Amino acid sequence: MDAEPCPAPHRDVSPEEVREHLRRRAIFLRELAEARELRRRVTPHRSRRARIHAALRRRTFRIN
Repeated sequence: MDAEPCPAPHRDVSPEEVREHLRRRAIFLRELAEARELRRRVTPHRSRRARIHAALRRRTFRIN
C-alpha cells in the first residue's frame, strides 16, 4: 500500500533505515485514516447498506 517498496529481506538494513521506513509508514497510515474519516464526515452520499444499517440502529432504540 505504501509507495515505498519494503526493504528486501536478503539485504542488510541499518537500524536508521528501518526507523525511517517505520516513520514514513506511520505518517502514511495516519494520513490515510484522516482522509477516510474526513471523507466519511463530508460525503453526503451513503451507500444503500449504510442507510439500511443506520435505519436499523434507529429502529432498535425506538420505544413504541
